[in-house]
Amino acid sequence: MNNPIYRSAKSLLLVSAAICSTQLLAADEIWPNLPEGIKSGVAVQSNGKLFVGLGSAGQHMYSLDLESVNKGWQKLPDFIGPARNGATATVADGKILVFGGAGKVNASDRAPIIFNSVYSFDIKDNRWIEEKTRSPVGLLGASSYTDDSGEVIFIGGYNKQLFDTYLSDITAVDKKSDPVKWQKIVDDYMGMKPQDYRWNTQVLSYSIKGNKWSDLGTSPYTPNCGSALVIDNNTATLVSGEIKPGLRTAEVKSLKVIDGNVSWKTMSALPQPSGQSLQEGVAGAYAGKIGDALVVMGGANFHGARQQFEEGGLFAHNGLSKAYNPEVYVMKGSQWKQVNDLPKGMAYGASFTLPSGILVVGGENKKREALNDVFLVTLSESGVAITD
Repeated sequence: MNNPIYRSAKSLLLVSAAICSTQLLAADEIWPNLPEGIKSGVAVQSNGKLFVGLGSAGQHMYSLDLESVNKGWQKLPDFIGPARNGATATVADGKILVFGGAGKVNASDRAPIIFNSVYSFDIKDNRWIEEKTRSPVGLLGASSYTDDSGEVIFIGGYNKQLFDTYLSDITAVDKKSDPVKWQKIVDDYMGMKPQDYRWNTQVLSYSIKGNKWSDLGTSPYTPNCGSALVIDNNTATLVSGEIKPGLRTAEVKSLKVIDGNVSWKTMSALPQPSGQSLQEGVAGAYAGKIGDALVVMGGANFHGARQQFEEGGLFAHNGLSKAYNPEVYVMKGSQWKQVNDLPKGMAYGASFTLPSGILVVGGENKKREALNDVFLVTLSESGVAITD
């Protein structure tokens, strides 16, 4: 499919929360690569095990036991729902819960849709089921995590009705035989203001035990998707992400939910990268905690989109190439510092906070190839160090 918006939507993967395992792995551990490249999928961790899959891996899921790293990634039973990209996942009540994402209900369908179905994988019983519920909003590109009370919290997400209509319209037109009509559909969709996309502004919660959805109130920020998510002591930090297709934000904010009440905090925005005129913000970045330091790495954007938007170009990334960034930022205290780069620009993979550092898993490079790379990021005197 040559639709640039759909490619962008497929490239949303939510970063996983902090690990529960207490095992202290050595920084020089040899980390096994994934059996296949995985981008735009889901990633969670629970009781000393890492789980990744879906996205470019189709219905495949894999796990890595941190107590038996030498055994490598083990294949799990295949996901039983339609393949999807940009879903969000978390662990609650001993189950991996998968929400949303975009894909085709049947392989023969002309256009993909945003799914509102919910699936769970029982980690102990090693099996998938479809839950008897539907999400009240589109959760493509949303961030989710499980709070201390066992409730699943959601922030952001594409508008299902609007995006489904766009995908239906654009796939109904042949670009080669009717390029003018095809381009008008793209221009009309890309040329909207951020608020016109009607992305989810509500903070939602879901109780798997009660099978109940709740609205916890409106976010004070412009809704965004594809943020990096870091969980620490029941505080969720959301880093950057896009506020409309092709346009990112440098915003960083945190929230905490206590007894159904949401409190927000504005944090320092990502700094201007070295050698660039401004910070575009990134989608699909890798992030986590190393000690008391918050670390953000990589991510994708369009260099020049922010300037075009501020000059009135609502189709902000028109004519621009997608950039896969290598920059690494570290926040100790309240301010960010840019340190040494990753070995290459990459985005849309998974990152896990481990006692020994941040484990980067999979993703996508500038050639749009799904990566099977796995490496550990630790802090050093000069910035960060990489161990693969």
